[in-house]
This record gives sequence, structure tokens and C-alpha cells, in this order.
Amino acid sequence: MESEFNVMHILLDCGIILLSTKALGMLARKCGLPQVVGMIIAGLLIGPALFFNSSFPGLIHPTDIEMDVLKSFSQIGVVYILFSSGLETDFREMKRSGAAATAIALAGVLVPIAFGTVVSLLFMGGLSAASEPYKLMNALFVGCILSATSVGITVETLRELGKLKTKIGTTVLSAAIIDDVIGIIALSILTGLGGEGGILTTILHVLGFFAFTVIIGYGMRRLFRLLVKIYPHKRRTSIFAFAACFFFSYAAEEFFGIAAITGAYMAGLMLSGLGDSHFVDRKVIVSGYMFFTPMFFAYIGISADFSGFAPSSLLFVLAFVLAGVLGKILGCGAVANCFGYNKTESLAAGFGMVARGEVALAVYATGQILIAPQDGIDPLVATIFLIISSSVLCPVFLKLVFRNYNTAEVSEGSDYTVNISSEALENIHHNIDEPVKP
Repeated sequence: MESEFNVMHILLDCGIILLSTKALGMLARKCGLPQVVGMIIAGLLIGPALFFNSSFPGLIHPTDIEMDVLKSFSQIGVVYILFSSGLETDFREMKRSGAAATAIALAGVLVPIAFGTVVSLLFMGGLSAASEPYKLMNALFVGCILSATSVGITVETLRELGKLKTKIGTTVLSAAIIDDVIGIIALSILTGLGGEGGILTTILHVLGFFAFTVIIGYGMRRLFRLLVKIYPHKRRTSIFAFAACFFFSYAAEEFFGIAAITGAYMAGLMLSGLGDSHFVDRKVIVSGYMFFTPMFFAYIGISADFSGFAPSSLLFVLAFVLAGVLGKILGCGAVANCFGYNKTESLAAGFGMVARGEVALAVYATGQILIAPQDGIDPLVATIFLIISSSVLCPVFLKLVFRNYNTAEVSEGSDYTVNISSEALENIHHNIDEPVKP
């Protein structure tokens, strides 16, 4: 690529990206897939990724400097995604979920990470490659990509099947939310280790950051509550929240050596459940998903490089996807069975955690900066395949497993009932195309 910079080229690229991501996102939605899938495919089609052996350079072909600008937009986009995820996390639901959902979520993180790590090491020369620190770190980051769960697809499928408020439905929903929290903690630890810190130093940094989050977050919550009381549903409260998100993101990476997206998530978590949290989240959706978030998904596709893609890489992709699917099914399903769920319910717990989405890409985007490239390992292509395949498999699996399952819905007041307001539910499974309704 050339190193020239032309702001007019950036304007043209942004226009092409926004139109293509919206068009392909809507098409994906018509096909029953998350719009994330369409946006990634849009990036692949308009960039040079799929045309490396032809004279056609793609609709956009930015220079190195222009690519850096698009990358900056995409990094802001992923901060928006995690900030919104934090805002949507319901503390009350996490408290009600109980030991079963927490244990299922923990298994849904640790087992896929273990599977992904083993698969990666096998493609790096065998399990003995774990003795080489940089190869082990690569493998752990690849495994961490598999830890995320896309709650939106699961919620939509369970609601369509009328199983959202059954015993297993509420447990899966709670586990999927807790899964993200545990996954963020795991990513924070790996990010610290990837910065060449020792284990003890990394743990101290992580603990220091979470102490910082609790102390500063407590004051931030009080101030936000006061602002909402004085200026309810005003843009100034949203501006305060956005500023807090960016400050937390900066502090996480610059002061504690933890991924910026962790700071964004924790900022959202600290403001979740307050009076205007849903109002702020709608602002995040409008401002983020109108521009920065499509830039993130498109950039993933645009920056993909298939020129060195070999048959061995395809084999890794298949093994990666299999590890991601089986890791959730076996890990979550086995733990659910240990907590007294029957075979059908245990399978539903595993299948319901299979779907992956934007958080998996966020983990990849964070890890790619820290890990060294390896022959035969292409995490980006593997992640894209995982998102597409799991988005299709999750609803198919759930529909099959619930086909002959006629357990009555849990009554109000049961120990397993989760009282989720309609607005909160909309926030949990909102899609990129339509902002949450007031």
C-alpha cells in the first residue's frame, strides 16, 4: 500500500462502507442471520481481501495512512459495543441466577478456552509448543475468542419457541450474560500477560483495575444518579456517560495494561440499572451503530488477507469452529446436568450458548495486536467462520432439542423466574438495524 493520505478518499470510503454494511446487514437479517454477519461480508466484498489474485483491487483500496484512520474508527466502534454490553447487564438478574447459571457460564468460558488452546497448539507443532511462551500466548488468545456468547440470538430463539421463561430458558439467559463478564476477566488477564508482565504482576494489575473501577465507579454512579435527577432524559447525561466510557477505556490500557474494551465494559457496568441507563444505551446505539460500529465490522473484512490462505489453514478453521461449538455444548451441558437438569434441558443449555457475535470479534481485535503470527493459524478467518456457522447452528439446535419438550412455563414467583422488564429484554437482544424503542 502507498503511504499517501487524502481526506476525500476517507469520505468516499466511509460512504461505501456505510451503504454496503447496511445493505448486506439487511440481507443477512432477511436470511435469518445476525446483521453482524452481513457487515463482515460487506467488508470482505468491498476490500481487497477476496481479489488478491485479480486485477480488481476492490471498491476501496486505502493507503497505509488511510487504513490507520479506518482502524481508529473501528477501535472506537468496538469500545461502543462493549460499553453498550455493560449498560445492558442486569445486576439484579445476575443475583437471581443462582449457582447453576454461574457454574454453566464458568464452564462456557473455561472449556472453550481449553479446547481452543489445545487445537491451536496442535497446529503450532504439537502440545510441546506450550513450552514456548509466545506460542502458548498465541494459543490462549485464540482460545479466548471462543469464550464469548451472543445472547441476542439465543434470546430471540427461546422467545420464538415460547421457552424464554421456563426453568432452563431463564438459566441459559442468565448464564449467557454472566459468560460475558467472566470472559472479559479472562481477556484482561491474558492482555496483561501479553504485555510481557509476569503472572503476579498481571494479577496485581487486574485487581488494581477492578479496585479502581469499584472506587471511581461508585462515585460515578452517584454523580450520574444526581445528574439524572436534575436533568432527566437530557443529552448532557449521555455526554457524561460517554466521557466516562472513554476515560475508563484509556485508564484500563494506559495505567493497568488491560484491554481498552475491558474499561469500556466496566464503565457501562457501573452505570447499568440506573434511571437513565436505557436512555443512554439508546444514544450509544444511535451514535455508535450509525457510524463507528459498522466501521469496526467492515474493517475486519477489509483488513482480512487471504493471499496466504493454505489448505492447512482451512483445516485449522474447521478445527477451531468444531472446538468452539463442542466446547460450549459439552462444558455447559455437563454442568447443567450436574445441577439436576434432564438430558433435554442440559442439551438446551449447551446449544443455547453456542452462538457467537461481535464480542468474539472484539476479543480477536484486541488479541491480534499482542500475538505473533503463526504458520497455519489464521484467527480472523476462523472467527468469521465461527460467527456465521454458530449463528445458524444455535437456533437450529434449540428448535430440534425443544421439538418434543412440553414442560409448562415457570409460574410467577417460582425460584427460577427472572422478572425481566420488556424494555430490558429489548436491550438484551436489540439488533443493529433498529434502535431500542423508548
